[in-house]
Amino acid sequence: MANVLSSNLGYPRIGEKREWKKALEQFWAGKLEKEDFLATIKKLRLSYLKKQKDIGVDLIPVGDFSLYDHVLDTAVLFGLIPDRFNSGEKKISLETYYSIARGNKDSVASEMTKWFNTNYHYIVPEISNKTKPRVTENRLLTLFHEAKEELGIIGKPVIVGPITLLRLSKGYDEAHFQPLLDSLVPLYTQVLGELKEAGAEWVQIDEPILVKKSTKEDLAAFQKTYEALKNGVPGLKLLLQTYFEAVDNYEEVVQLPVDGIGLDFVHGKEANLRAIQSFGFPKDKVLAAGVIDGRNVWKADLTETLNELETLLGTAGEKDKLWITPSCSLLHVPVTVTNEEKLDPILKNALSFADEKLAEIVTLVKGLNEGKAAIEADLKKNSADIQALQQSEHRNNQEVQKELSRLGTELPARPGSYKLRQQVQADAFQLPILPTTTIGSFPQTKEVRLARRKYRKGEWSEEQYEQFVKDETARWIKIQEDIGIDVLVHGEFERNDMVEYFGEKLAGFAFTQFGWVQSYGSRGVKPPLIFGDVAWNGPMTVKESVYAQSLTRKPVKGMLTGPVTIYNWSFARNDISQSKVFNQIALALKKEVHALEEADIRMIQVDEPALREGLPLKEEKKAGYLYDAVYAFRLATSFVNNDTQIHTHMCYSEFDEIIDAIDALDTDVISIEAARSHGEMVSTFEDFEYKKGIGLGVYDIHSPRVPSVAEMKSSIERALQVLDPKIFWINPDCGLKTRKPEETIPSLKNMVEAAHEVRAELGDKVGK
Repeated sequence: MANVLSSNLGYPRIGEKREWKKALEQFWAGKLEKEDFLATIKKLRLSYLKKQKDIGVDLIPVGDFSLYDHVLDTAVLFGLIPDRFNSGEKKISLETYYSIARGNKDSVASEMTKWFNTNYHYIVPEISNKTKPRVTENRLLTLFHEAKEELGIIGKPVIVGPITLLRLSKGYDEAHFQPLLDSLVPLYTQVLGELKEAGAEWVQIDEPILVKKSTKEDLAAFQKTYEALKNGVPGLKLLLQTYFEAVDNYEEVVQLPVDGIGLDFVHGKEANLRAIQSFGFPKDKVLAAGVIDGRNVWKADLTETLNELETLLGTAGEKDKLWITPSCSLLHVPVTVTNEEKLDPILKNALSFADEKLAEIVTLVKGLNEGKAAIEADLKKNSADIQALQQSEHRNNQEVQKELSRLGTELPARPGSYKLRQQVQADAFQLPILPTTTIGSFPQTKEVRLARRKYRKGEWSEEQYEQFVKDETARWIKIQEDIGIDVLVHGEFERNDMVEYFGEKLAGFAFTQFGWVQSYGSRGVKPPLIFGDVAWNGPMTVKESVYAQSLTRKPVKGMLTGPVTIYNWSFARNDISQSKVFNQIALALKKEVHALEEADIRMIQVDEPALREGLPLKEEKKAGYLYDAVYAFRLATSFVNNDTQIHTHMCYSEFDEIIDAIDALDTDVISIEAARSHGEMVSTFEDFEYKKGIGLGVYDIHSPRVPSVAEMKSSIERALQVLDPKIFWINPDCGLKTRKPEETIPSLKNMVEAAHEVRAELGDKVGK
C-alpha cells in the first residue's frame, strides 16, 4: 500500500553538548591523534543516524555530516581547491582540508561568507578559468556504505548541486561558467553512478540557488545539466531540493528531468502554494513538502499543518508522491530540547529542536497515512502547549502592547538636521579633524573570562566581580589616554556576548543551556530565545558608562546593540510580525538611550552589525525589511538632543545594495568593517555622496598581526579621495574582544600615529 514518507534534509553536526566541536578543537590542538579523532567522529556520525532511525524517519540523509563545512566537502570532492594548497595529492588529506578552511603558516584560509540569509557561514570555493575538476574521493560512497553496514540504513546521499556550487564560488569569469559546468557534470555522474551501484535508491541534490533570480541562460543550464545526470545514471532517483524561499520560475523548475522536487512551505509558503494552485504539480514526481521550520525553534501547529498537507496531497495525487520534510537542513537549529532542564515549562513545552522536529514530521506522516484519529492525543498536546505560551503573561504585556499601538507609520525624526547637529556637536566635543576611536570591546583575556565564570558560579560576590570590572575599565581608559585616542570606550569587560548581555537584562528573552548551533567550523553560537513581549527592566549599561566617563575628560561612548541585530542573532518568536518584534526591542532600547543621556553620556553607539544579514533573498521583500529596520533604529535613537551624538557600527557585506538605508538611519557617525575589502568599500562612496560622519575600518582585527603606520595611513588616504576629511573618523574594523593586549596596544598606537601624520598634512583644524 502506498504511503506518505518522512524525509530529513540534514542533521546538526555540533552534537547535543558540542561533542563534535570539542573533538575538532582537540585534534587541531594536537591533543587527539588523527586515528582517535576519526574514530570519535565516526561514533558521533553513527549516533546521529541511529537517532533518526529510532525516531522513525523513512529517508535518512548521509553526506550531510561534515568535518567542517558541506560546501567545502563538495569542492574537495571535485578537486576544486585553491592553487596555494594544491600539492598534487590525488586524495586530499585531512591536513590540506583543514588548511583550506583555517589557513596554515604559509597560506591564508579561503574566504568565508554567509550561507544565503542564514547565520551559517560556508567556505567559498576558489576556482580559476583554468581549473580542471576531478573526483578526488567519493566520500558519499564511503558514508553510504557505513550507514548500510553499521546500521542497516539505506541512506539518501546529499550533495550540493553543480550549479549552486559554481554560483557560490569565486575567481572565474562568467564566460567560463558553462565550460566549468560541462566539466563538472560527468564527475557528478560518476559519483552518482557509484552510489547507485552500492544500492542507493534516491540522491538529494541541493540547488538552493533556484530561489534566487534566474536568467533564461540559468534555466537552460539546469535543463541541460539534469538531462545529463538523469540519462547518465538510469534507475537512480534524483530529488532536486530547494530551500530558504519560494522558487523563481516554478513552471520551468517542476518540469526539470528529475524524480522529485523539494519546496520550502515555511519561508516560501505563500508563493510556492500559489504556484502549485495555479500550475499544478507533475503527477510523475515526488513533492517533498518542507512544512516544518528548519530555521526556528518553535513547535509547529500540527493541526493547521496537517490540513495544509491534505491539500498538497490532493495536488501530489498518490500518497507515495508526497514526502514530509523540514523546510531546510536542521543544521540551523539545536539538537534536542530534552537537555533543557532550567527553562520555564511553559516555554520548554513550546520548543522544538532538531529531534523534536523530526518527531513532528513522523507524527504528520502517521496522521496522513492512518487518519487524524491515530494522532489525536499528539494533536491535543501540541495545541495545548502552543496555547499555554500564547496565553501566558510573557506574551500579554499590556504596557508594551499599548506602546506599540501608539506608533505611527512615519519614520521617527531627530529634532535637528544633520548639518545643525554637526555644528552643535563640534562645539560641544571640540574634536580634532580625523578623530580616532575604537568600536567598543577590548581584549577578553583569560583573566576576564575566569572572573566572569567565578561570578556566575557563585565563587565571587557581586561586589568582587564589579570591582574587577572597574579595575579593568580603569586600566584600559588609561591605556587609551596614553595612546592618544580621542573618543574612548569602557571596554565591555562585563559582557559575555553583544546580544546575550542585553537579552539577560530585558523581559521577553530566555537562554538555553545546550541550544548551540554551528556558525562556522567549530564556532558555535547559542542564540537567545525571544519568546515574549520585550520590555526594559531598568538600566543595563549606565553604571559602567558613567564610571568610565568619571575617569577621563575625553568623551566615552555608551555602547548598545541595536534592535535589528538583537533580532537577527536570536531565535525570534513567530506569532507576531518581524516588524513588531523589531519595535518592541527598539522601545526597550529607547529607554536605555534616554537613561544614558540623562546620565550625561553624550555619545551613544547603537551597533547594527547584522542589519545587512537579515536582508530577504527576494527583491520584492527587501524594501519592506529595510524600512522596518530603519524605523526600529530611529525609534530607539531619534529623540535625543542635538548635542547627543549617535554612532552605529556595521560589518562589511555589499553595502552598495543598502547604502540608502544606511543613510536613512540618520546617525551622526557610522563605522564600517572595511579593511579586507577597503577598495570595494571606498568605491561605493564614489557613486554615493555620503555627508554624515563615517569611519571605514583601517585595520583588520581578525588577524593577530600588527599593521604598520604606513599601511593604515595608506588606507586613510585612499578613503579621503572620496570622503570629506571633515566627516572621516579613524577606527579599527570591529571590536577588539578576540585580540590579545600585546596585539591591540601597538596596533592602536600605529593607528593614532597614522591619523596624526595625515592630520598634519591636512592641517590641524577643520576647514583649514
